[in-house]
Amino acid sequence: MEKRTPGVDPAQLRPNIPPMADAIDDAKEALTSMLGKLGFEFEVEVSGDPGNEVLNIVSENSALLIGKNGDRLDDIQYLVNRITRNAHPDAQRFRIDCDGYRAQQEQRVADKALRLADKVRESGRELWMNPMNSYHRRLVHNALVDDPEIETVSEDTSSRNKKILIRLK
Repeated sequence: MEKRTPGVDPAQLRPNIPPMADAIDDAKEALTSMLGKLGFEFEVEVSGDPGNEVLNIVSENSALLIGKNGDRLDDIQYLVNRITRNAHPDAQRFRIDCDGYRAQQEQRVADKALRLADKVRESGRELWMNPMNSYHRRLVHNALVDDPEIETVSEDTSSRNKKILIRLK
């Protein structure tokens, strides 16, 4: 059963997006509509392979759009995907980036994992990484999956953000 706020028509909460044949077009239109109504000057570029597209926002106000540690960008991505899935229930989830922030962040996470793996190899001691969401944990696991000496294990907690243990096999 859907929760509803008394006196609010759910159709009024959605941007007025005409139905389009392509989910990526709807996602781009939702993002453009949202940021335009907030008064930002920007361009949206679509990149990536079909089925793995990224909507990159190019703006002089990137710090405002990214927020602290990408939190605002995560919120924008969540909203765009919710709006898009209303029209296309089977659509993939689209990634939203701003001036390459996510790509840089992903590279930093992978580089840190590789540095810590080198320390583990040198010292023989296991090391813990700070708590991360599932996407960043997957980046760490993938960065070290081909290393024959190192294994990674996510801690077993009910928290969304979990630590990763890096240790010798």
